[in-house]
Amino acid sequence: MNRSVLSVEQEIELAQIKKGIHYHHTDAGGVVYYANYLAFFEEARTELFRSKGLNVKTMAKSGTMFVVCRQEVDYKYPGFYGDELLIEAEITKIQAVRIEFEQSVRNQDGVLLCRGKTIMACVDGQLRPQAIPGDIKDKLES
Repeated sequence: MNRSVLSVEQEIELAQIKKGIHYHHTDAGGVVYYANYLAFFEEARTELFRSKGLNVKTMAKSGTMFVVCRQEVDYKYPGFYGDELLIEAEITKIQAVRIEFEQSVRNQDGVLLCRGKTIMACVDGQLRPQAIPGDIKDKLES
């Protein structure tokens, strides 16, 4: 059963995913392994793209990809096995080649577990930087 749920609030450019924490998300102490938050961020960013009518796989096949070139994460409080998390992602800046996102993760009690900033660069099929194509940029800005 897929427990991820997406809701999008178009006015504030926000994607939200709800995710249950399973044993494989945790370390031996039952705490969410720190690197898993990066995967949670990616899932929320992918849903944000989808909410804008953009399919990451289709864009890649046509020679446009977005790669992470910078990642910042501030860990505030641990997540635990059995928690229900709310992962949010929003676009905060779009430039010629780069997109900046802010993401956050909260538990079922609304406690902030971590927040992050991701900068992605638009690249072509050979992983060379390229300007974000106009049609994609228009959708991201809508």
